Amino acid sequence: MKVLVIGAGGREHALVWKLSKSPLVRKIFAAPGNAGMAPVAECIPITANKTVELADFAASAAIDLTVVGPEGPLVHGIVDYFHERRLTIFGPTMAAARLEGSKAFAKKLMEKYNVPTARFGLFSDLKEALKHLKGCSIPVVVKADGLAAGKGAIVAQTREEAEQALTGMLKEKMFGEAGTQVVIEECLSGEEVSLLAIVDGTHFTLLEPSQDHKRARDGDQGPNTGGMGAYSPVPMIGAETLEQVRRKIFEPVVRGMAEQGIPFQGILYAGIMLTADGPKVLEFNVRFGDPETQAILPRLKSDLAELLLAAAQGQLQGMRPVWDSRSAACVVLASQGYPGKYDMGREITGLQAAQDLPETLIFHAGTKREAERLITVGGRVFGVVGLGDTLESALDRAYQAAEKIQFQGKHFRRDIGARALKIVKGVG
Repeated sequence: MKVLVIGAGGREHALVWKLSKSPLVRKIFAAPGNAGMAPVAECIPITANKTVELADFAASAAIDLTVVGPEGPLVHGIVDYFHERRLTIFGPTMAAARLEGSKAFAKKLMEKYNVPTARFGLFSDLKEALKHLKGCSIPVVVKADGLAAGKGAIVAQTREEAEQALTGMLKEKMFGEAGTQVVIEECLSGEEVSLLAIVDGTHFTLLEPSQDHKRARDGDQGPNTGGMGAYSPVPMIGAETLEQVRRKIFEPVVRGMAEQGIPFQGILYAGIMLTADGPKVLEFNVRFGDPETQAILPRLKSDLAELLLAAAQGQLQGMRPVWDSRSAACVVLASQGYPGKYDMGREITGLQAAQDLPETLIFHAGTKREAERLITVGGRVFGVVGLGDTLESALDRAYQAAEKIQFQGKHFRRDIGARALKIVKGVG
């Protein structure tokens, strides 16, 4: 079959790479793609927000399955439009994508179906929000209701910080329409893990857990980013906890969405905090995580194309992915200035030397081929993945490769997986 992958980042490169391994797939297109995808996919110069153009291309090229990477097109209804055109696409409808597009919608759904999550309040009036804040314990989390490019959740360490966040969102419109309603919720403590499920509207199958590292600098310091690294599997989450997550989180959410007439089909991603009281949901996303995907898919032994097509056609029942027992670790190489204003156009060297290392994968996230040069064009430039029998060996391989790739201003975290290593080694 012919497959179209929508997006241009590291997550999409990982999807293209994995789909290219499927005996079912004879041709892959990426829109718009990036320099790393070009060897295995035909890159089409259509950006992810051009819904009509993408559907026109899918129809004219007789695409059998479209896979959407980023959340924006999903929240804005690309799946609905493809369905109207009778084109097969993997992802949730606009109504179902509210699980990510509206934190208020997600919180209300969790409340209705008794899904464990942080205690919360919803506010659109600043005075009411500030009044509620007086009764909250500190630290407290303030979240913009809508999509805010990953910057809409503020963990306020003081009451003054919380007041500033509320004023910024509700009065000063710092996130525009995304912040016209806010969620104030208790700050949960514990280990945060990412759990993704492939869902066909009725049935779902869980993927292996991973752990992201969102802060820019070592020791979980600095501003939040899109993600600076991830690894899988996660030693903090055992079989018993996974079963709790399945039974108390994914089952009621998938069932509840169907009961409300908005069945969820696509990737349901739960950011979960492993608290002393058990796993609780921090947030839902409705697409593959980035960089979690880069750590999960190298461990997937099953045919990804077969799984995604089955889900898109409502035929996932009974399908269970098979996994490589090894660990995978992804280290993100970022441009100088990221996650703020960052440099672009820096020449990249050493890529071939990194690719030649054993048990190593390089996923492009922000690269472009310009004449004979490969240059940086994004905040996150590469996801460097190592595989190994242990997490330690996987990380060693990833860091060896990360050191070989060079561009001016390159920075990356050197402590990906550090807390997990302590647990594995029985330290701390």
